[in-house]
Amino acid sequence: MLTIVCETPGTLRPREEPKPTRGEGEVLLRIRRIGVCGTDLHIFSGNQPYLAYPRVMGHELAGTVEEAPEGSALHRGDQAYVIPYLSCGECHACRQGKTNCCSRIQVLGVHRDGGMTEYLSLPERFVRKAASITLDQAAMVEFLAIGAHAVRRGAVMDGQNVLVVGAGPIGIAVAIFARLRGARVTMLDTREDRLRFAGAHLGVHEVVQAGEGDHERLSAITGGDFFDVVFDATGSPKAMERGFGFVAHGGAYVLVSIVASDIRFNDPEFHKRETTLLGSRNATPEDFETVVDALRAGDVPSEALLTHSLTLAEVPEHFAGLLDPAAGVIKAMVRID
Repeated sequence: MLTIVCETPGTLRPREEPKPTRGEGEVLLRIRRIGVCGTDLHIFSGNQPYLAYPRVMGHELAGTVEEAPEGSALHRGDQAYVIPYLSCGECHACRQGKTNCCSRIQVLGVHRDGGMTEYLSLPERFVRKAASITLDQAAMVEFLAIGAHAVRRGAVMDGQNVLVVGAGPIGIAVAIFARLRGARVTMLDTREDRLRFAGAHLGVHEVVQAGEGDHERLSAITGGDFFDVVFDATGSPKAMERGFGFVAHGGAYVLVSIVASDIRFNDPEFHKRETTLLGSRNATPEDFETVVDALRAGDVPSEALLTHSLTLAEVPEHFAGLLDPAAGVIKAMVRID
């Protein structure tokens, strides 16, 4: 089977490997769709903090079941999506149901080889049936679940003013699920093209281009109060630090981004506002189910989100082009048909 390996930053190589044998308690999945994530782009660029090379990327995965254990709810030919956070089920976090932050977590495509290949054998509990959604949608469930989880962490409520800083795929996912909770969503980003996309497809209340005068504009949108919940999805330490100043008194700040850096903030301002500071990592099965329900209900503009596609064989040659802002990528999909 064809497998694409990121040998070193900037170097992708095709490799022929034997088809895996299904292990005990595992499901053998024929990979049909691989969503390209910001994490994959960071791995390719050499700035992902939890990774050693070489690595097979790919954790936004959908496919069809080839083999499943006897008595499984999954059967040959079923469409399925993957929960790529392989949690231990035994540590302190897992015992509390917080499998997304398992202390021994193995994330596909990061801590261990992922799904940029034709077949993958995985423990059954991480493979879920994707009935009544398309394969493209099934491969989007993971990144959308990150947004759904962040919104749940932020306890977003109907009528609140919410700011999403960063209009890439994760910020878009946050905006979608904050809006579904009834929030008035504003998006802030440096890129005009992504703000145009948000305004056209996400039903957000306002879009603001980061730069001169943005603080005043955000103040005006909220009558000077600023935002009940602010989400950072930029991956920029400077933006993450600046975002503290957009939180309303009594509000919450949710850091969805992860950076290999210390984040600093002004303690008197933090205490004056009684800010709630939250990290949001990955997602739980509950969040995946929330996303699937939203996709089935037609509440996610999945067709608009999918802007680019390529085949697995095209990945080594064309992957670097997805990094070019001029390409206008929202979500790229690798298709294996």
